[in-house]
Amino acid sequence: MSEKILVTQSSMPSMDEYVEEIKDIWANYWLTNMGPKHEELRNQLKTYLDVAEVELFTNGHMAIELALQAMDLTGEVITTPFTFASTTNAIIRNGLEPVFCDIDPITFTMDVNKIEALITEKTLAIMPVHVYGNVCNVEEIEKIAEKHNLKVIYDAAHTFGEKYKGRGIASYGDASCFSFHATKVFNSVEGGATCFNDQEFGRRLYNLKNFGIAGEDIEEIGPNAKMNEFCAAMGLCNLRHVDEEIAKRKQVVERYRNRLADIPGIQLNCIQEDLESNYAYFPVVFDPEVYGMNRDEVLELLKENNIMARKYFYPLTSEFSCFKGKYDANETPVALRISQNVLTLPLYAELSLENVDRICDVIRNK
Repeated sequence: MSEKILVTQSSMPSMDEYVEEIKDIWANYWLTNMGPKHEELRNQLKTYLDVAEVELFTNGHMAIELALQAMDLTGEVITTPFTFASTTNAIIRNGLEPVFCDIDPITFTMDVNKIEALITEKTLAIMPVHVYGNVCNVEEIEKIAEKHNLKVIYDAAHTFGEKYKGRGIASYGDASCFSFHATKVFNSVEGGATCFNDQEFGRRLYNLKNFGIAGEDIEEIGPNAKMNEFCAAMGLCNLRHVDEEIAKRKQVVERYRNRLADIPGIQLNCIQEDLESNYAYFPVVFDPEVYGMNRDEVLELLKENNIMARKYFYPLTSEFSCFKGKYDANETPVALRISQNVLTLPLYAELSLENVDRICDVIRNK
């Protein structure tokens, strides 16, 4: 059996580099509670992401959940079901009601032409999701939000380091939230961040992630969502190398495109104008009537060849059993169709072009 190809592989610095980075933790005994590594990473991310302010969290989910809590929202949030569970869970855990908007069939991001029809007197915010490294139509979303006086919180987990029209993608909206999970383009093992401009919003975020502590008092109910020093140290190491990691991912994506672009019945991820991509994922949508196999059959064929792909995103969050009977996935037909036909192929910086060819050969020679 040939070598197993995993769907992803975490980017890591050398062990020597990480050990060197954490040495001073043994000197100062500062392990958590917004220590020197935490503050250094936060400041470096402000520069790298080209944003005014950054607050760090223990994971990306808490970045989203606490951003919503810090805005004191009540009512409905327009979002997309074509996302990871975290997006929808964060809305519901804040006592808010998600209202699902369908997606664009090319970018897989929220269809801006369908947002306004979903706005009611209960709508307080829009939570769009940048998907696979594709960015939402941020200009139109901004216009709609301004027209209806709505907050905009982006789930930006897939777009770390990207720039759109020369501007850091995290600078759009009232807040943009990232995941630094081990599988992301940039990771701190576990971690997350919210980027924003408003100082009062930032103060509330800071307090909320530390149980709501404000001096000797607890002003509001918050969790423990602080990033520790060891995760911050991993983030500092990985941030030094993220540009070269993205460059390696680009080579993988270009090889995929060269090998798969001419196959009937396959839709490859789009290339967006004015976007500096991070090459986060490589989704492929299969049309079974044209390609000759459905998505699940392709997944099994790849497994038989020791290649691990992923049905991502599947199912839609609106189809989860925990919401049974509450939402109708047929109300977002494009998202439903894409979720039933998409696979993300293996993609990571150290994936060899030879292994990319191996994956493509299986798909070409089915």
